Amino acid sequence: MENALLVGLSRQTTLERQLAVIANNIANVNTSGFKADQPLFEEFLTSGAHEDNFVGRDRRVSYVQDRGTYRDMSQGSLQETGNPLDLAIDGNGFFVVQTAAGERYTRDGNFQVNTQGQLVTASGDLVLGNSGPVVFQQTEHDINIAADGTVTVVDANSPADSIRSKLRIVNFADQQQSLTKDGGNLYSAANPADAQPDLTSTIRQGYLEKSNVNSVAEMTRMVEVSRTYAQIANLLQQQSDLHKNAINQLAEIPN
Repeated sequence: MENALLVGLSRQTTLERQLAVIANNIANVNTSGFKADQPLFEEFLTSGAHEDNFVGRDRRVSYVQDRGTYRDMSQGSLQETGNPLDLAIDGNGFFVVQTAAGERYTRDGNFQVNTQGQLVTASGDLVLGNSGPVVFQQTEHDINIAADGTVTVVDANSPADSIRSKLRIVNFADQQQSLTKDGGNLYSAANPADAQPDLTSTIRQGYLEKSNVNSVAEMTRMVEVSRTYAQIANLLQQQSDLHKNAINQLAEIPN
C-alpha cells in the first residue's frame, strides 16, 4: 500500500478517537464536577527511504500517532442550589469516597443521607471524613458544613451545636500523572499515598460545581472533525481510483 493511503488511514484513526473523546465530553456537559478530556497526537516519522534517489525530506514519511488524552482540570462554575447537602470545592481539592473497589476521589458534591444516616454520593458511595464515614443520628438536623469542611449539626437532645465530622479533602502534586478516570465521575490513584490533605481549598455549602465542558466549543470541534474525516475519505477514494485507472491503462498497452 502506498504512503499516501497509509498516512490518510493513520489520520482517520486518530480522528475517530478524537470524535469519541468529544462525544463523551458533550454527553457529560451537565454532569456535576466533570472534567473534560482532550486528545493528544504527535507526528511519527518512519525510517528513511531505502532508495538513494530520494533526497531531503522525501526520505521520511510523517504519520499521525495517537498519544492518549489529558484532562482539563480547570474548575467549573459554581451553581447555587440551596440544598444543604450539595457541596462544591472552591480550589483544586477532591472529596474522598469509599467504594467497593477502595477509596476514590471526586469533584461531584451532589450528596445525600441514606437510610442508615450515612452521607453518600448519588450512587451510594460513602463520603469520608478524617475519622471515617460521616454518619448522622435521627435526632440531628440543620446540617451545616463550614468552609474548612467541618460538619456541625443541631441535636434535639442538646441545646448546643455538635461537631459531627470534618470532610476529608485531598489534593495531588501532579493530578495528570496521579489520577485516572475510573467511571461514575470518580478518579482512582495508582499510589494512594499521593493523596495529601488539601488546606487551601474551601467548601461551598448549597452549591454544585458544574462541568467545565464548553458545549459550543465541543460542538464546533465535532463538526470540524467530521468534515476532516470526510475530506480524507474522499482523498483516499481519489487515490484508489487513480491506481485503478493506471492499472487499466497499463493493461491496454499492446505487447
